[in-house]
Amino acid sequence: MMENGGQHKEPRTLYGIAASPGIVIGRVVRVGGAGQGRHRHYRLHAGEVAAEQERFRAAVDQAEQELAAIRDQLQAHCEEPLGIVDSHILMLRDRMLRGRVTEGIASERVNAEWALELALDRVEALFAGIKDSYIRERFRDVEHVAERLFRLLAGEVTDPLAEVGEKVIVMARDFSPEDTIRMRTDRILGFVTEMGGATSHTAIVARSLGIPSVVGLERLTEEVADNTMVVLDGTAGRLHVDPSRDQLEQFREQQRQYRRYTEEVALYAHLSPVTVDGLAVAVNANIEMVSELGVALEYGAGGIGLFRSEYSYIAAAALPDEETLFGVYQRLLAGCAPFPVTIRTLDIGGDKFASAVRWGGEANPAMGLRAIRFSLREQGIFETQLRAILRAGRFGTARLLFPMISSRDEIRRIREIVGRVKEGLRRDGLAFNDGIPMGIMVEVPSAVALADILAQEVDFFSIGTNDLIQYALAIDRVNEYVAHMYDPLHPAVLRMIRQVVDAGHAAGIEVGLCGEMAGDVMCLPLLLGFGIDELSMHPLAIPYVKRMIRQSTIADVRALVETVARCSSSLEIRGHLAAFLPQRYPEEFAGGGGLQRLLRGEGG
Repeated sequence: MMENGGQHKEPRTLYGIAASPGIVIGRVVRVGGAGQGRHRHYRLHAGEVAAEQERFRAAVDQAEQELAAIRDQLQAHCEEPLGIVDSHILMLRDRMLRGRVTEGIASERVNAEWALELALDRVEALFAGIKDSYIRERFRDVEHVAERLFRLLAGEVTDPLAEVGEKVIVMARDFSPEDTIRMRTDRILGFVTEMGGATSHTAIVARSLGIPSVVGLERLTEEVADNTMVVLDGTAGRLHVDPSRDQLEQFREQQRQYRRYTEEVALYAHLSPVTVDGLAVAVNANIEMVSELGVALEYGAGGIGLFRSEYSYIAAAALPDEETLFGVYQRLLAGCAPFPVTIRTLDIGGDKFASAVRWGGEANPAMGLRAIRFSLREQGIFETQLRAILRAGRFGTARLLFPMISSRDEIRRIREIVGRVKEGLRRDGLAFNDGIPMGIMVEVPSAVALADILAQEVDFFSIGTNDLIQYALAIDRVNEYVAHMYDPLHPAVLRMIRQVVDAGHAAGIEVGLCGEMAGDVMCLPLLLGFGIDELSMHPLAIPYVKRMIRQSTIADVRALVETVARCSSSLEIRGHLAAFLPQRYPEEFAGGGGLQRLLRGEGG
């Protein structure tokens, strides 16, 4: 959304998506980031097909060489994000693009650019309608790889940042993760784009390298002229354009406050998350790629509370084999050792699935053949993943987590399959970890109602609040008409969480929470009061959550929970929180300062 659009000198603010925190002030310059060029179309004669296919193969080879050079040049300085570069190299080799384009040149008798556009359209169709942002954003990776090929086919420069020679904020329609890696220089203060989301790999790389950024600013390059003075607030997701002299001074003070506050909070990253009166709570990270592990540990994660295993399946035209998966899980567990890693089995199917298995469309995919339902139906795929996890379990501290469990029968079927997989590994003479704990995601209302029964069957619970809230309140978070009703502080949601924790503890098992609520500082005191054993969140939230835990007392948060338990609306609950938070956490919430100010993006 924009206010007072147009290229003029009046101060105005553009609102986008906070991709990477930080506040920078400078002039903005447009560069040719990913997605700028359009491509020529023409038909081929039969005798031109082979040469055109070779032209395309040459572009693929050159793109792979360029990506390999980026990886080799920068791996000593920013090793972790380079896993994303490796995934782009694999996409170049995969039939999803390479095979479809060479076949399209021949079957359609069109030039390579046209065939590449057709192939990209087909891949985009596979992701169309996907509601899960983590999965949906992965199409951007395919698009970034394709844009590099478009540039090479057109003879254009593939490094849009090559001409930047001064300290500026750069803007473009989009930047690839490789572009972002190249921004690790004194010349670039931050970046803004028209495309992208907070879960894109471009945003992940920006956060890992500490490059402030705001994405999703529609019509940015039309609305903001080159060399315009701007203030980029990557914490609040705002771009302040043509600020007045007084506003600039306010933003500079806000920038100083941000630096002081983040430096202070950073000291908490590697301190133990223990309350004032001695209760320890595990604070772990949610990640989806091994390349994110280094960032998670840097921000103080005590382990990986949720490893989303879908990425190995969604970007390839063929299903990953056991050895491919084993390699991923082995690197993950060894890299995190001795800290624990909870690997969630495939939460895919219905609206998420974009690989080699197909079936007819579903009227309501969110409640259809997905997650554990898909795994129990496609047992060959499930067993391959289990074999890989069990084998990799020897290289670290692994836990198995099964998504979308709704009944005890599902758990017992899973145990039968796991037992069969173990027997198979023994017959094959393959070493594996026979003692990996197994837990379930509690994310549907039936699992909450049966929590006392299900707790007898598993080693731990992990509450998935993102789906639990959606299913409990019958709210589709991506439906613009009802998304505002999605409320983690709804009394029904809080009662469900408390019920699950109580049932788990009564059975002697740990209960964690891995949804967005885990990193929500407004919700933290309630979660502590419920007795949650583990919180798993986005890595950037970890130092803030640890700091608040270390300022908490169990007596206070339990008293808050008892007060909130008598409330009949989220409005009442928010009222009690508004009184409690500034009193218990004054540096974060009192007087609109500290964390509260940063979250709101307010000035000094």
